[in-house]
Amino acid sequence: MITAATLAALASACALGSWRFTTARWTSRAPRVAIILWQSLGVAWGLATTGAMLAYAVQPYGMGVLPGLIAFAHGERPSASWDALHVVAMAAGLTALAVLIVVLVTAGVQALRARRRHRVLLALIARDDPGVPGVRVLDHPSAAAYCVPGLRSQVVVSDGALKLLSRDEMKAVLAHEAAHVRERHDLVLLPFAALGRALPWSKVVRDAQAQVELLVEMAADDRARRYCSPRRLATALLRFGTAGAMPTPQGMLGVHAQHVMARVDRLVKPGPELHAAVRYGALALSVTLVTSALLLWSVQL
Repeated sequence: MITAATLAALASACALGSWRFTTARWTSRAPRVAIILWQSLGVAWGLATTGAMLAYAVQPYGMGVLPGLIAFAHGERPSASWDALHVVAMAAGLTALAVLIVVLVTAGVQALRARRRHRVLLALIARDDPGVPGVRVLDHPSAAAYCVPGLRSQVVVSDGALKLLSRDEMKAVLAHEAAHVRERHDLVLLPFAALGRALPWSKVVRDAQAQVELLVEMAADDRARRYCSPRRLATALLRFGTAGAMPTPQGMLGVHAQHVMARVDRLVKPGPELHAAVRYGALALSVTLVTSALLLWSVQL
């Protein structure tokens, strides 16, 4: 019972922490650290929420969540009798765990299919351009720049973008898209997209997903700044924003109109670097949350 109560308390703490974290002001100063903390909050919340129900369900076995589930699956008799609440908790816990796994797998499969279809389409309609080697060019008058992530990643720009941006601005945009590919930001976003499908009514989940989408863009901006002028990237973003950029295809990573001004402000007027103590504290908290949830799944207190 103590394990179930502890897991429930951890789930509540993660939910409250996520709600407060959506309004945190330091995240733009250390987007990678903030992304890690968001991921740990999501993983710990999922493990703690399902674990609290399952811990109560297997309490008659006198074991932790995982040992109790293994004993249940093997048909072992519990040391204490079950009642209706234990049965309901088992059904609810297994259902919640199954839903989280299914929506994650479904989101991943749908993203893979969308990217596969898009690669086939690009092979038919896109072309190479010696001015931007290694990049696929679409003959479309609207401005577009995005990446198709995956093992066979591609960076795509439109002819409209090539005409809209200067050479330096295009270099900055390509460096940004290459950062998305290199750091596999599609995998960062996938769990939040899946959680959004599982809990479409949750404002906290929607806010978390929107913030992580912005944070991965800022992280890619930071990587791009190593190879180009921040002001060139900022002017390129402004041009995209004022030109009415083409929507990014589903499953790809590209410019989000709602994020443009926040990114431009950050590039033009960067804030002070986040203090090392705060960064390491956030990383330590991330490790603690996930480790605590995993330990509570395996032990009986």
